Amino acid sequence: MESPYLLEMEGISKAFPGVQALSQVTLNVKPGTVHALMGENGAGKSTLMKCLFGMYRPDEGRIRIEGKEVEIPSSKAALQHGISMIHQELNPVPHRPVMENIWLGRFPMSGLFVNEKRMYSDTLTLFEDLNLDIDPKVNAGTLSVSKIQSMEIAKAVSFHSKVIVMDEPTSSLTGKEVEQLFAIINELRSRGVSIIYISHKMEEILTISDEVTIMRDGFVVGTWNAEDLTTDLIITRMVGRDLSERFPERTNVPGDVILKAEALTSSQQNSFQDVSFELRKGEVLGVGGLVGAQRTELIESLFGLRTLRSGTISIHGRKVKINSPAAAKRHNIALLTEERRVTGIFPVLSVYENTIIASLSRYRNRIGLLDEAKGREVAREQTEKFRTKTPSVNTLIRNLSGGNQQKVLLARWLLTDPEILLLDEPTRGIDVGAKFEIYTIITELARQGKSIIMISSEMPELLGMSDRIMVMSEGRLTGIVDGAEATEQDIMRLAAQQRMA
Repeated sequence: MESPYLLEMEGISKAFPGVQALSQVTLNVKPGTVHALMGENGAGKSTLMKCLFGMYRPDEGRIRIEGKEVEIPSSKAALQHGISMIHQELNPVPHRPVMENIWLGRFPMSGLFVNEKRMYSDTLTLFEDLNLDIDPKVNAGTLSVSKIQSMEIAKAVSFHSKVIVMDEPTSSLTGKEVEQLFAIINELRSRGVSIIYISHKMEEILTISDEVTIMRDGFVVGTWNAEDLTTDLIITRMVGRDLSERFPERTNVPGDVILKAEALTSSQQNSFQDVSFELRKGEVLGVGGLVGAQRTELIESLFGLRTLRSGTISIHGRKVKINSPAAAKRHNIALLTEERRVTGIFPVLSVYENTIIASLSRYRNRIGLLDEAKGREVAREQTEKFRTKTPSVNTLIRNLSGGNQQKVLLARWLLTDPEILLLDEPTRGIDVGAKFEIYTIITELARQGKSIIMISSEMPELLGMSDRIMVMSEGRLTGIVDGAEATEQDIMRLAAQQRMA
């Protein structure tokens, strides 16, 4: 009997030292469907897809494509079997043309030379076929994130892929760009291509998916038709418990003003201008706004990463000059950056090293050398405190899930004992269970008297976590509202304004 599935992964198991990442996992994907793969960070989603794409060899199990069992020892073999993977971290060759990025490693040749005319023509045909408006001759590094992603999809199509894995494809896209991506996905689906779609965004999953498979702790919980699921059902099945409350109860009581910003204007053109606000002791001040609002640029100036043309910053009533991260640290300010994999973690270092790296001076012995035993003990205490899932503090941080990496970064900065904590999209790319743990940490820090500025693009997060919400649009402050009384409509109305009334 012919199999109804294009892809069958049966009984897949994979172990790493100290961790059983996958246990007898089965995943069946029908042709011409979008099959969502969901689960908390560390559930095994990425490991399973890396087994499919030849980046890992499973310890046991079998893979079938169109009913035929296949061996996938490498990514090259996966491509030959019609399997492509578009990773969350897009890594084009930035200083080479788009068309070279598409055909890298398989340039059309005329004798000993690359046939650039044919390469241009083939790329143009490929883009036209997918309704993509991209110039094949521009350097890939000049493209927006959404255009780079479209280029990667076109590249996957050029391999005549039957299965395309998309890992968190919308994490850096605007609403309009998400719509454009969905249009491409629907076109591929109509051609019989199967999409395995990994995302933590519930609304997207329920909009674009045909079927949903949920994983937990290396096992498959089950597979359901997307139309039979709700956000609450998905959350319950992902975390194995009912999360009736998405946010912890706020017990902090904001006190006196600790930081005052007056008329801050960036030294860069087309950035933030004339922004004034106050931050109180023990307060969570949310920062909302659309893409291009210059929120990140504003808080990076508070940490000395960007320079100001004018304006003043006062801490405890005294004007201070913050022209470097070292100066910010001296004033007890810490910054958790938006792109943890790019500007947060040191991927080739261990959990221990990543934890203590911002406070090394505290772990030196009498002759000035690093006391590694003391540092490791502190790192172990932090992993226990934050319930960070890691085999040991000696594990490379790049091997941890996104949520656990974020916990290590929070621990790193809290070891510097900051008064003011700047959080830029602290739960981006993190599953709902880990989000709740991060929220609990933030709430507890505010209760202890830490002052927090939190940028978030997720409206429920802003409303659920903030005492007050400061909204920006096109580099200007458009309003500050009470977190307990504001609505999503209030935030969007302010985010769409061009000038403060």
